[in-house]
Amino acid sequence: MTAFRSLARAMLKGFFRDRMAFFFAVIFPLMFLVLFGGLFTDDGTSRSEIIQVGPVSVLDETPKQLKTYLDESLKITKSSDLKDAIEKVRKGDADAVISQQGDDLLVRYSRADQVQAATVQGTFQAIVQSANIAETGQKPKFTLTTDQVEDESLKAIQYYTPGLMGWAIASGATFGAATNLVVWRKNGLLRRLRLAPISTSSVVTARVAVSIAIAVVQAAIFLGVGMVLFGLRLTGSWPMIVPLLICGTLAFMAIGLLAGAVARTEEAAVGIANFVVLPMAFLSGSFFPLDGAPGYVTAVSKVLPLKHLNDGMLDTMVRGEGPSAALVPMAILLGFAIVVTAIAARVFRWDD
Repeated sequence: MTAFRSLARAMLKGFFRDRMAFFFAVIFPLMFLVLFGGLFTDDGTSRSEIIQVGPVSVLDETPKQLKTYLDESLKITKSSDLKDAIEKVRKGDADAVISQQGDDLLVRYSRADQVQAATVQGTFQAIVQSANIAETGQKPKFTLTTDQVEDESLKAIQYYTPGLMGWAIASGATFGAATNLVVWRKNGLLRRLRLAPISTSSVVTARVAVSIAIAVVQAAIFLGVGMVLFGLRLTGSWPMIVPLLICGTLAFMAIGLLAGAVARTEEAAVGIANFVVLPMAFLSGSFFPLDGAPGYVTAVSKVLPLKHLNDGMLDTMVRGEGPSAALVPMAILLGFAIVVTAIAARVFRWDD
């Protein structure tokens, strides 16, 4: 036990003294959290910017109920210069131009932003449909009520934090295991540890304990920054992120051990770790959701450990799921860790 404590203390001190390792494991991913939190601060529903040229009856003579809807979904400015308004839409300074000729409403938009274009078209189709119904004087047969399934107080930061935190944990565990293994092998520390009166299990458990401790520190920093600066709220069974990050750390430590086992230099170990972790972050939804991705991309993401770590934390932190939502991701992560560790053990070398 004394050997384990001494090794763990030395490894932990080494991590915090290594400024480069601390930067890429904690500060670098945290920069993305701050960036995303600032860019996507939830100040309410995003409104489409519309330029109205001349009189438009459905906008100028809207009933009170419809006007409330318009104020929530559209930011309308008026202009008398149609050519200038169209040029603003073309440059991206506005989302659409609306004008009226007789009973015909003409909406001009840019296809550069297809999501915004579809939103604008859908909004004005609803406006015109409501106006037509009002003209006929007939009461609509059907009504529509919409409601989101999540707590309405949830902010965008809720959805970005789990993915970015998962990426940070993956980076820290992978890079830490890969670089340490190469450095220890090059300077002969591995051989000295093997010959020292210290069991291999003490060395391994010390390294695992340090990696988990670093992951806990990363999670605490991410959650603290998110809560203090951006109003992050922890919902559902959020304490389940602790066993999730432990299982995730083991899975990505296994990747790091494999990279460190096959690499001969520290630079090569970093390159291999980067080659694995960075594309995985994109394919696992750490930076943006994969809802609109092609089928083969989502199929690939399902075999990646980071995808399951992100989904487990998203379910328990944001979607209000119970503790059972974390069980399947944890089992997949542990299974991945066992398989990759076995492969790394087969190619492991004590020295060069």
